[in-house]
Amino acid sequence: MDELGEKTARSGAFGWGIIGTGEIAQRFASDLAFVPDAVLAANHSRTMTGAENFREAFGSRRAYSDLDSFMADPAIDAIYIATPNSLHLAQALKALRLGKAILVEKPIAPSHTEASVIQREAARVNVFAMEALWTRFLPAVIATKAKVDAGEIGMIRTITAELAFAHEYKPESRFFSRSLGGGASLDLGVYCVSLAMHFLGQPQKVSGLWHAAPNGVDMRSEITLHYDEAEARLACGFDANGANHFVIEGTKGAIRLDAPFRNAQRLTVYQGFALTPPFGPLPGPQGFFGKLLDRLPVPGRSVEEHHFPGTGLQFEAMAVMAAIRAGETTCNVMPLSDSVNVLRAINMVLSQPATQRVIKL
Repeated sequence: MDELGEKTARSGAFGWGIIGTGEIAQRFASDLAFVPDAVLAANHSRTMTGAENFREAFGSRRAYSDLDSFMADPAIDAIYIATPNSLHLAQALKALRLGKAILVEKPIAPSHTEASVIQREAARVNVFAMEALWTRFLPAVIATKAKVDAGEIGMIRTITAELAFAHEYKPESRFFSRSLGGGASLDLGVYCVSLAMHFLGQPQKVSGLWHAAPNGVDMRSEITLHYDEAEARLACGFDANGANHFVIEGTKGAIRLDAPFRNAQRLTVYQGFALTPPFGPLPGPQGFFGKLLDRLPVPGRSVEEHHFPGTGLQFEAMAVMAAIRAGETTCNVMPLSDSVNVLRAINMVLSQPATQRVIKL
């Protein structure tokens, strides 16, 4: 162990390494400032210039352009893989075989078959691995799960969610590029499906449809998860800005994770007759007056604020650190089996012919 590694071990600090320099890598590096004992030990980029620029911007201890040297750094306790989807499998397997714990940006892989390979390899080498589905770890989502588990809204009957943001069609961008694993389902739909399964488990049946962008990746998808006594109706897209709420309706009430739910900081609870609010549909108020009315006192409705500094990636980092320090190789909030099941559901829908071969923009 070198001097930096020895210093890190003695101080009780946890060393993170980051592969990638894009927006999500930058957000993760910034949010580590809110994680006790977390240290950005090293970062990697394809070019040394890019690696050095990232190091200077975020205070990384070391910068690398050689992946082997980066992964061999003894100061790294876990690697956050923040590269394009198409690179996740190879980089994850490389890290696991070197004994490095991994947190892989969502989706963990472009397909459930590749995700299963990561799952099997992590189990074989007995090394921690998790998908970075950070929404599951947000305080508002944890509070919602506790309320549902405690029976505050009764048995879940319906989940309705949409996550859609308008993006100009550029086939070379990561949103649309086939070679980079693009498409609305892998970029946005994974949040909807993963969170729905977090509350309802693996479905008995999956159905859905999708619309194609000009190059054939999905511009918009609609996915339905079917359960014996419940249903999750989910949508995602790059074609328009959506409502972006996540609504859980039960036999005694409902909970809405307010927009944008993927980084929710506010939840609204409806109980009794307030299950369907008098001022607009449950998924969320529309327009200025709808938003104003949604803030007025209504019997059976309560609002909880769960604010946090940064962008919210610190909570998944904390969960990874706690699990590794406890000697665990998985996280019960985001097990690899869930990652595989989510991608399987998405892949089942996308394996069908597009309902509209081309969307004209």
